[in-house]
Amino acid sequence: MRLVKCWLLQAGVLLTLLSASVIAYGKVVPLSQASELKNRFRIDHMVDELTLFIQREYGSAPVILVLPDGSKWYQSRHPESVKWVDGLSGDMVTISSPMPGPWQLLGQIVPGSKISKVSKLAIDLDPLPQPLYQSERLKITARLMGDEQRVRMPGLDYLIDWSVKFISQHRADEENFAAGSFNVGSYKDNGQGLDERPDDGIFTADINLHQPWGHYRLQVIADNLIFSREIDLDFELKPLPIEVELLEPDNPQSGVWQLRLKVDESELNLADTHFDFELLGPAGVQQALPLGALSAGESLINLPNVSELGSYRIKGSAVSTTTSGREVVLTLPEQFFSLSPPPPPPPTKKQLAELAAKKAAQDEAQAKDKALLLIMVINGALLLLGGLGLFLWRKRQKWIQSRSAKVQNASQLGQKRMQEVSASLDEIDLIMPKDFTQSARRD
Repeated sequence: MRLVKCWLLQAGVLLTLLSASVIAYGKVVPLSQASELKNRFRIDHMVDELTLFIQREYGSAPVILVLPDGSKWYQSRHPESVKWVDGLSGDMVTISSPMPGPWQLLGQIVPGSKISKVSKLAIDLDPLPQPLYQSERLKITARLMGDEQRVRMPGLDYLIDWSVKFISQHRADEENFAAGSFNVGSYKDNGQGLDERPDDGIFTADINLHQPWGHYRLQVIADNLIFSREIDLDFELKPLPIEVELLEPDNPQSGVWQLRLKVDESELNLADTHFDFELLGPAGVQQALPLGALSAGESLINLPNVSELGSYRIKGSAVSTTTSGREVVLTLPEQFFSLSPPPPPPPTKKQLAELAAKKAAQDEAQAKDKALLLIMVINGALLLLGGLGLFLWRKRQKWIQSRSAKVQNASQLGQKRMQEVSASLDEIDLIMPKDFTQSARRD
């Protein structure tokens, strides 16, 4: 089998053969025959798979693909065998077993786009320096490669996702023993940070090396919905070879603050090590700290006198050359200190006596206030209880008087009734009639 590369493309389209395998027979169509009308290109019958990189106007809608038979494919509607990724300024479309014949693109294609032909797609990374150091500023790049040539297209940064991971090798005597796997950055082609130019096809890493020291595996993945490429590299992250310590004077307000710098001469060349410090403080204080060359691996640096009360911060970096000859830029850990008002002088015996007398007077006044409050509370409680008792006594007296009146009224009523009954009995005639007497006798 041999790879047959056949592309017919015009401005606005970047055709890429991804892992292309073509039939062994047939003739390669020369590039001179690839010229077509605007936004048209031809696919030969020997092409097994292809990828289209289509550059369009920034923010425009995805293109429409018109097949030789007149049918149309959209970003939102196409066969399952087609993989389509769209970005802000381009499309990336992979087609398996494309239909031979003339194809057409409909959309806002950028005029003057370059033509490129490749048979495979890969990523290429700069090798990692060995070893790396904690807090080192690292500039390494990566490229998307087609047929061992760098693929370059404006907007490519939006079509590919790069991720970078550190995976601990779990060595028991190292700081990263339990670190596991974690993301540390990505690669970007946006002209920001350490990336030199946007859209030049060179992706620059933005990796955070403020991590526990030890042996790691670097895992770089470039992918999207169409393809995925991964590269793994083993490396060692060493501890920062410079120690920085802030020394506090006996009198923080009037004394001189110092920085102790210690350079590991087994890792760095002392003569090539240079420091840059900046002092930041309250009220907009911002002062550079010029340093001369260090004469010894451990040195003391005096900080300028400061008098403003508040918090201060010291930012620093170092440029040096390792003993292996590699140039490095290191970010040093920030240092902090603050100035507060001086403590008042200790009180004299007279002041102590006055304070004691004042405190005793305050205690006595507080005791009197408490006693007076207690008396008021007790008197108030007694008055309340007395008032309640008087109220209840009066209510009982009224009830007793009312009951006595009722009993007296009932007694008087009974006597009156007895008198009425007695008067009635006195009026009754108890003498029997004569006729009744005689009749009784006869009987």
